[in-house]
Amino acid sequence: MVDPATRSVWLHRALFVGIALALLFLKLLPLGETAGDLPGPDILLCIIFAWTMRRPDYLPALLIAAVVLLEDLILMRPPGLWTALVLIASEFVRGRVALTRELNLGVEWLLVSGLMVGLLLAYRTVFALVLLPQPGFGYAMVQVLWSVVCYPVVVAVSRYALDLHKPATGEIDAYGRRM
Repeated sequence: MVDPATRSVWLHRALFVGIALALLFLKLLPLGETAGDLPGPDILLCIIFAWTMRRPDYLPALLIAAVVLLEDLILMRPPGLWTALVLIASEFVRGRVALTRELNLGVEWLLVSGLMVGLLLAYRTVFALVLLPQPGFGYAMVQVLWSVVCYPVVVAVSRYALDLHKPATGEIDAYGRRM
């Protein structure tokens, strides 16, 4: 028999991969976007931050890297750049999970917003250093703003639909380690 805690970890990992593939599929669909439309939010980035903030054991670094690298390859972005930046940011969040456990949603939202803006600036800086063409700064900033606005919605859905809550102070993971 499989331990319920282990089953929960693997079910949430499979759910994350399924959600990521569904979001990638939706990005590839030609849903009537015309030139000049506003960009949509990066829901996958919001999910990565929300889940890493709440349950870091559900999203190991290799899983995040594999999913974001697949997204890089399919969306024809420079392979590995966005993956590395997202992985660094998610590990930054994972390293501070004990400190962020006590934060309310407003402070958590500010932290994630700062990380998203930092990711945008780092991504565009690397593009500028190697002289790659890039979309306008305003266009990219609108996407980050939409992502920031959608973050509390992703947190609410994760919390109430998927029961993904922050660990309690004395809670242990499936391996008996304190979270």
